[in-house]
Amino acid sequence: MIQFGPSGNSESFYAQGYSHTEESAKFVKDMGLDCFEYSFGRGVRMTDAKALSIGKAFKEQGVELSVHAPYYINFANPEEENAEKSYNYVLESGRVLKLMGGKRCVFHSATQGKMEREAAVSLTEERLKVLRDRIYEAGLNDLYFCPETMGKIAQIGTLEEIVRFCRIDPVYLPAVDFGHLNAREQGSLKTVEDYKSRLEYMISELGYERVKHFHVHFSKIQYSEKGEVRHLTLEDTVYGPEFMPLAVALKELKLEPYIVSESSGTQAEDALAMKRMYESV
Repeated sequence: MIQFGPSGNSESFYAQGYSHTEESAKFVKDMGLDCFEYSFGRGVRMTDAKALSIGKAFKEQGVELSVHAPYYINFANPEEENAEKSYNYVLESGRVLKLMGGKRCVFHSATQGKMEREAAVSLTEERLKVLRDRIYEAGLNDLYFCPETMGKIAQIGTLEEIVRFCRIDPVYLPAVDFGHLNAREQGSLKTVEDYKSRLEYMISELGYERVKHFHVHFSKIQYSEKGEVRHLTLEDTVYGPEFMPLAVALKELKLEPYIVSESSGTQAEDALAMKRMYESV
């Protein structure tokens, strides 16, 4: 089943007097949405009791939970000590995700830094093999860990790089942020065919069964020659990408991902707008 939901709480959530993540479950459900992504962007600072409490609220509403690991993960950092921190950020995110009853942990793989691109990608790939081993050792291999396509040119995370990382092991599932791809490729996503070619590439490399329920982030994103500048809302008419051609491509290819809206402030409303577009196809 395809799922739609917001990343974090929209401005309307707070405007209605809500404040606790437990309340997000009913808020999202009442809007007619299906999933919710909780961000540990600034670090995994949640007690086990809170994780269980959030998990219970979401389970009662039948809303699926995913998490986003801390933003400062960098598996291409030359320093082993820093790589250790990155392993721990992902594993701790996974541990708390499991307490919350969720299944998907999205993470940023790496930044190129001063290294040659291929050297940075190869180092990241090697470290993701180590991470895979640690995921299995920690008993977290019943979850999906989702390396994300990135919006800035200097970040590791082209679609090809993410697919390469996902070939390491089935525990890795692609998180494709189409706004990021569009930003780093300077407005490349316009037609149904533009989306289909990316999706068909993933299917040819990873197989239909693995790609069927992949993870999607979607928002319009302002970009410069260096890639992503900032997240916008679906209302924006200057920057893309548009969701409708993706909705058509997903229907045609019979793919049913989790689609998480990362619009700035209107993520719940825009998730619902995307769900309605999809249903109208």
